[in-house]
Amino acid sequence: MDKEAFLKRLNEMNKNTLMETLDIRFTDSGENFMVATMPVTPKVHQPYGILHGGASIALAETVGSVLSATSIDTTKFKSVGMQMTANHLRPKREGLITARAEFVKKGKTVHLVKIEIKDEEGEVISYCHLTNSIVSNHYV
Repeated sequence: MDKEAFLKRLNEMNKNTLMETLDIRFTDSGENFMVATMPVTPKVHQPYGILHGGASIALAETVGSVLSATSIDTTKFKSVGMQMTANHLRPKREGLITARAEFVKKGKTVHLVKIEIKDEEGEVISYCHLTNSIVSNHYV
């Protein structure tokens, strides 16, 4: 499947999910990376009028989880999140943020993924690490 068809399929899977609610869209992918965007609007603000850290984490976990899931044999295994850490470095009031997930370690049973969320100027808004466990389909 070509990249455009693959990204279209991923975005279609977002229907009726949190990803659709947050307007998360997959925009690029490769063997060891995945990219998605999310608009920053009042819908994802916290009471101070800036991007809610939970919305950033939802974006990071989405892009990191999909990276792991698309790199394994899903007829035998599933990728499930184990731990997420996030450092929110800059506030964001409006615009578009982009999350890029890359493998730090791609093991047989554990994937460690780093996710940088940047704004339109390339400034890091949040820096995250996600640990995914690769488990047999029988466990999930």
